[in-house]
Amino acid sequence: MSQTSVNTAFNPANDPRKFRTALSRYATGITVITAASPEGLIGITANSFASISLDPALVMWSPDKKSSRHDLFVGADAFAIHVLSADQRAICDGFVRSKHAFDGVEHHLNAHGVPIIDGCLSVFECTRFATHDAGDHTLVLGAVEKAQERSGEGLVFANGLFTTLRFEASAA
Repeated sequence: MSQTSVNTAFNPANDPRKFRTALSRYATGITVITAASPEGLIGITANSFASISLDPALVMWSPDKKSSRHDLFVGADAFAIHVLSADQRAICDGFVRSKHAFDGVEHHLNAHGVPIIDGCLSVFECTRFATHDAGDHTLVLGAVEKAQERSGEGLVFANGLFTTLRFEASAA
């Protein structure tokens, strides 16, 4: 029999580090969001991604207002969300460090001039549907115009660590 610890309630405003640790218990996939901007092609690594609606097809992600990339992404009329595969960890790391980390990353441009990274598990090509203020982040909702998916090992982040999870493509 395993020993379990007792959950202790706390006020997130009084202990933001503990709040962040509690949030880390929720495993998330790793995404890279890309867009075209006045500064050229840009990207950012994010795990704040969720589906919002099936009809219409809407997804959401949320850039941090303190990020130097925030205004470029919130202002983008079109963007793409890429769900990374396990073998794309270097792409994840590259876009953590730089918004222009496209060197060596195989990609092509879609009809809106947005870079689409090749080899991802899923890609959602979006136009901006709405943005909403959300504390220290902005919620960016995208209307999905085109989506793609494939089988493979996904890059997953939980409790401060990377791991993988197997996904199978849907039947054609």
